[in-house]
Amino acid sequence: MEQTWRWFGPGDRVTLRDAKEAGAEGIVTALHEVPAGEAWPVELIRKRKAEIEAAGLRWSVVESLDVTERIKMRAPGWQRDTENFKTSLLNLAACGIRTVAYNWMPLFSWTRTHLHAPVPGGGFTLRFDALAFAAFDLYLLKRNGAEQEWGEAASQQAQAYFQAMTPHERDELLETILCGLPGGNGRYTLQGVRDLVEQYNGLDASSFREHAGEFLRSVCPVAEELGMRLGVHPDDPPRPLLGLPRIVSTAEDLDWLMAQSALTANGITFCTGALGVRADNDLAAMVHRFLPRIAFFHLRSTQRENTLVKAGSQPLESFFEAAHLEGDADLIGILLEVVKQEQCGECAKLPFRSDHGQELLNDCERAAAPGYPAVGRLRGLAELRGAIRMAERITAKVEHDEAI
Repeated sequence: MEQTWRWFGPGDRVTLRDAKEAGAEGIVTALHEVPAGEAWPVELIRKRKAEIEAAGLRWSVVESLDVTERIKMRAPGWQRDTENFKTSLLNLAACGIRTVAYNWMPLFSWTRTHLHAPVPGGGFTLRFDALAFAAFDLYLLKRNGAEQEWGEAASQQAQAYFQAMTPHERDELLETILCGLPGGNGRYTLQGVRDLVEQYNGLDASSFREHAGEFLRSVCPVAEELGMRLGVHPDDPPRPLLGLPRIVSTAEDLDWLMAQSALTANGITFCTGALGVRADNDLAAMVHRFLPRIAFFHLRSTQRENTLVKAGSQPLESFFEAAHLEGDADLIGILLEVVKQEQCGECAKLPFRSDHGQELLNDCERAAAPGYPAVGRLRGLAELRGAIRMAERITAKVEHDEAI
């Protein structure tokens, strides 16, 4: 597996030198300065690639090439945005970059309610508290229909939670959800969120799937001809939020998306942390099943906490970002499966990154992007590197013993 590191460009406080010293071979990045929906110019791609190569690294994966809200909801301008997406693929391929991650989450991409939650063993981590999110939805956003959707029991719990919060805690929750986490769709205002939710009004999961299918059937032939692989990122968290559909949360969802185009270009960014939030997602079985379609791995682990049950018995789990080899995701078992398939030639050498990381040691002093501290990710990459070496040894020994 190829060890990679996410870097947010020249303004990132965690530098390319840090990535190199952490042991990364490749960089995962994007032209974050280009507005969503615009085509990426070849000149900017070449400039960013040259900067990465000057540090002794390679640009392995684009994360992310934005799929705009206009495309997702089929709003005016979506055809232009789709053509610009294809143009960006052409320009990236011309520069030798052939793995592209994207997401199909409406409005918010990945969402958290706390950016600096203490970890029992020391350090800080990201956390999603379902009750805090309900309080945001009901009493800060005040979304139309939210109380009916959450139901009486959950709404009462959220009300008690909200009333117990200090003004500072309410401001912090609002800022955390609206700030736009790294690699997401940008910063929002409360009114901006209300407006977008209203624009999505009436778009159910079935229609949202239709839009995704049409997008894939349009862009995948272009990517295939260019020798590229696209990887859809799972919903994070993998449940509907704000009454909006999410269609990349389960094995059944991935099955449906992969069926929209049988081309190799139609692939998955397999995020063990996002998918692992749901107890009904069997990660090992999903890796075994979808490995031929996986273009890129996000390796991290989340720890489920309590579950808030909404109206209609729709759960929403609370969770935090655990250390990479802890939590609910069995990353060692997953890595054994991937290494076994790599060594027997069933899949190519796949890029992975130690996704997210807890804030450890002097991480707090560097004020890196939330979820992307230097020391926490270095620890994660080192742990994963050790697990991969172990998996390689075990696989080689099994093959040797079977050959005798």
